[in-house]
Amino acid sequence: MIFLAGVDEVGRGPLAGPVTACCLVLKPTFDAQKLADSKELSAEQRREYASEIRANSLALSVVSVGPRRIEQINILQASILAMRHAILRVGRQLTILHGDDTFSLYILTDGNMRMESKFPNEPIVKGDKHIKVISAASIVAKVVRDDLAQKLDTLYPGYGISSHKGYATAFHREAVSTLGPSRVHRRTFAGVREFLQPPFIVSEASR
Repeated sequence: MIFLAGVDEVGRGPLAGPVTACCLVLKPTFDAQKLADSKELSAEQRREYASEIRANSLALSVVSVGPRRIEQINILQASILAMRHAILRVGRQLTILHGDDTFSLYILTDGNMRMESKFPNEPIVKGDKHIKVISAASIVAKVVRDDLAQKLDTLYPGYGISSHKGYATAFHREAVSTLGPSRVHRRTFAGVREFLQPPFIVSEASR
């Protein structure tokens, strides 16, 4: 049996919070034609679709990589790390369901870069717009990360994280310059590092 999985990540660009990836395999009976790239949907649509997607997935995993790890290995490598862990977890879920030798897993990822993985994978440019299983992964990842942003806003008030989800809006940039960066901010990112109290050493991997 061959399973097709979609993978996508959200949160590369923000100044604060994690990068979050989702990998999933949809049930063949699920009608995914109405799905679209998460960025093209309203928050209400994403939440509604995410519930349907979870209920109609054979396997699903969401993994977040936080600011300290992003600083250590850079945002690209952190995004890849989140996606690879999500893929491995889906593989383990399918192994539990079907056994080691009774299935194979093929991965479709959003983007233009093939990943090192035990499973064959294919990058699809703008896959979140055109490939429904990738669209489904983007929706779930976005909803999970938005929920995390809501929690971070409670823990670190004053930055408006629940509204902009950590992205570099004018309000957010002004808040960082006034309040200084919080523990949830990415200290290697422009818009944050300028306001750090020394000493803070940026590792070579983060540059």
